Amino acid sequence: MASGSDRTPIIIGGLPSQVPDFDPEETQEWLDSLDAAVDERGRERARYLMLRLIERAREKRVAVPEMRSTDYVNTIATRDEPFFPGNEEIERKILNATRWNAAVMVSRAQRPGIGVGGHIATFASSASLYDVGFNHFFRGKDDGKGGDQVFFQGHASPGIYARAFLLDRLTEQQLDGFRQEKSTHPNGLSSYPHPRSMPDFWEFPTVSMGLGPIGAIYQARMNRYMEARGLADTSDSHVWAFLGDGEMDEPESLGQLSIAAREGLDNLTFVVNCNLQRLDGPVRGNGKIIQELESAFRGAGWNVIKVVWDRSWDPLLAQDRDGVLVNKLNTTPDGQFQTYATESGAYIRNHFFGGDQRLRAMVEDMTDDRILHLGRGGHDHRKVYAAYKAAKEHKGQPTVILAQTVKGWTLGPNFEGRNATHQMKKLTVEDLKHFRDRLHLPIPDKELESGLPPYYHPGRESEEIQYMHDRRRECGGYVPTRVVRATPLPQPDDRTYAAVKKGSGQQQIATTMAFVRLLKDLMRDKEIGKRFVLIAPDEYRTFGMDSFFPSAKIYNPLGQTYESVDRELLLAYKESPNGQMLHDGISEAGCTASLIAAGSAYATHGEPLIPIYVFYSMFGFQRTGDQFWQMADQLARGFVLGATAGRTTLTGEGLQHADGHSQLLASTNPACVAYDPAFAFEIAHIVKDGLRRMYGENSEDVFYYLTVYNEPIHQPTEPENVDVEGILQGLYRYREGEQGTHAAHILASGVAMPWALEAQRILAEEWDVRADVWSATSWNELRREAVAVEEHNLLHPEEEQGVPYVTRKLQDTDGPKVAVSDWMRSVPDQIARWVPGTYQSLGADGFGFADTRGAARRFFHIDAESIVLGVLTELAREGKIDRSALKQALDRYQLLDVAAADPGAAGGDA
Repeated sequence: MASGSDRTPIIIGGLPSQVPDFDPEETQEWLDSLDAAVDERGRERARYLMLRLIERAREKRVAVPEMRSTDYVNTIATRDEPFFPGNEEIERKILNATRWNAAVMVSRAQRPGIGVGGHIATFASSASLYDVGFNHFFRGKDDGKGGDQVFFQGHASPGIYARAFLLDRLTEQQLDGFRQEKSTHPNGLSSYPHPRSMPDFWEFPTVSMGLGPIGAIYQARMNRYMEARGLADTSDSHVWAFLGDGEMDEPESLGQLSIAAREGLDNLTFVVNCNLQRLDGPVRGNGKIIQELESAFRGAGWNVIKVVWDRSWDPLLAQDRDGVLVNKLNTTPDGQFQTYATESGAYIRNHFFGGDQRLRAMVEDMTDDRILHLGRGGHDHRKVYAAYKAAKEHKGQPTVILAQTVKGWTLGPNFEGRNATHQMKKLTVEDLKHFRDRLHLPIPDKELESGLPPYYHPGRESEEIQYMHDRRRECGGYVPTRVVRATPLPQPDDRTYAAVKKGSGQQQIATTMAFVRLLKDLMRDKEIGKRFVLIAPDEYRTFGMDSFFPSAKIYNPLGQTYESVDRELLLAYKESPNGQMLHDGISEAGCTASLIAAGSAYATHGEPLIPIYVFYSMFGFQRTGDQFWQMADQLARGFVLGATAGRTTLTGEGLQHADGHSQLLASTNPACVAYDPAFAFEIAHIVKDGLRRMYGENSEDVFYYLTVYNEPIHQPTEPENVDVEGILQGLYRYREGEQGTHAAHILASGVAMPWALEAQRILAEEWDVRADVWSATSWNELRREAVAVEEHNLLHPEEEQGVPYVTRKLQDTDGPKVAVSDWMRSVPDQIARWVPGTYQSLGADGFGFADTRGAARRFFHIDAESIVLGVLTELAREGKIDRSALKQALDRYQLLDVAAADPGAAGGDA
């Protein structure tokens, strides 16, 4: 009988599988033959021979495993497991105390009058996975660097709090404030990892499933990017992402695996807690999720380590001479393994081992209790340690560790492996007693039978607590910890913005190009130029940013190993190991993950980066809106550019490319400062203010969203004495009406400004109306300020009541106000409540379509002539003009005939 130490791993596709070798001499002969073929005939001949052997094996019906997956056993053979440097007995006591406090915290949160919920079972299954990391691997920030970046699984947060409690990082009062962030302030704890809620504790928000995996990939890549560009020393930083097997169904979880492999991110480890269970049932009841994930990750080029069984299986696998046990493990579906987790040892003996005499013989000397305790690898510290060490030492590839566990492990028969476990939040007295006994904790029955169950702490001077502190000191500090060491960045002087403020002269340029021109000047700044991180999803040329290729270059750790097809062009495509531009391919999700990693570098590594993410506005907040909430939660900063904005500017593209609502989506994100500028000089002031607010003294945790357009116009010179406060607040008078009896006001944003100015001319020349044109640079900010004023008034009735900015700006004006933009009417309607007098909005409500710009604007009734009709309508409502004028205008401008509209300017992609 082969012992565990005699086991020889078979290498399948470069990965060891825990299968015994019962004839080492024969095996060596085959290996020697292969070596000889390589040495004498070369690798190509050896490859041919191997493929022919595989082909013949299949002809003979020999079950050769696919290259995608290995047997359902541990990747690291017992003989290859490294020495475990910890004290396993002390670590068991630590883990038991942590398990208890995590479960009790959630249970106490269900006390009468509170009932805020929580999750017990996820951490119960993954506790050992975290404990090994905390005790031996996760690097802290005490050395002044970024340490490791650990993406904790969101539903496991109670366990992270429970460990912090043992280390005196959190108090009992704070544990009792779990999920009561406001009512128990300042002692409330957020439900999940929320840096915005707990900015000194959590670093990465992960509970929106799928965003943790993609965030971790791009964090590891950002670490390499910063190292390559000399911005920070990230050589010792390792990124750990703790994920659930059910979570891997999210597209973002697996969608960007290839970039991690392509760039050789061996500073990245995924740890997938395979408890085989989703929120309400098995992940793959009829299949095997670990095998499925192994195939996916290996196919994507990752190093895969499986931790399937604990050490109690080693003797059984060692005597599996003909592979019957491995075959049984390979063919048993996950749904059945879940059943085994809830049944007795006798049931397992009969149903798992009982079908084959050879299997029955393996366990005939084992008691039912021993069979019951044949465990899953994710609960075995030594197996987990071996996997983590191998992952850290592996070079050239990212690693995924697939660890099998039981959901609700140690919580007792009412929780372990049950389909409803995820929703179970409260332990009965009997549950608590069983749980306490399982963990061997010295808590008397009377403390469980009266009142709330107590927390357990072995004492600050106990060997367990001292061990925990020692281990964290050895690893460089406490985790998780968020530290902001970055200092304010020097601000560019006014000369940087001067060129853009001069306008475009005789040349017509779109606001997208105006921003690019400003960015070019900002990147020349000696103080902050290197800190700009340019990000685009395969559209740099569309946005006119190919001018950066020769100087900034595109980041690629391999450089450029080919001759570019456009190498003769002045603006040829150029890749470099220290390039400044991130070209993430056609992936808005990947780009947004890069944006978040770069935008939070000021905290992660103490080095501020200024990400500039430019994309088709339609595919920003709509496609990756959840990630923008993640960005807000992570306190990331930077500039987001919704280019080719508006519902009618992107001619010919049609319904799905016509953005008329991203400003409305942006308004829902409290961290997003959104602007819809009309002119280049407005952009200059907005960007200058954004750099000050995000990177200057007293920096704020916000990010800026600017919608810019691809329609070229003559950019005007900045007016003298321009109302800078109005630009930043969201509204200022751009041009007063010069003639006309009747007063009116047109509020326009973005690309609608030229239509408003043309309407101003028509109203004066044809209708005797003197219309002022206002630039509404931010409908969103106007509303946000007004809501804040109203809230202050509501809560301070004894004080002088404030007046919103938009009201103060318009309160002394006569005549109706008509708002117009290339957005749906809901965008300008945000301020309707606070606009004095008559107010009407015009907008592009409904689906977009492919046509000329003029036809589209006539269809939505937002072109200049439609604005004229809108103003006349409101004047008639106020009794200032006769209603007959409305029909005259309708007929004169043929407003019901889309084909009658001037087609307008064509082209202008940038």
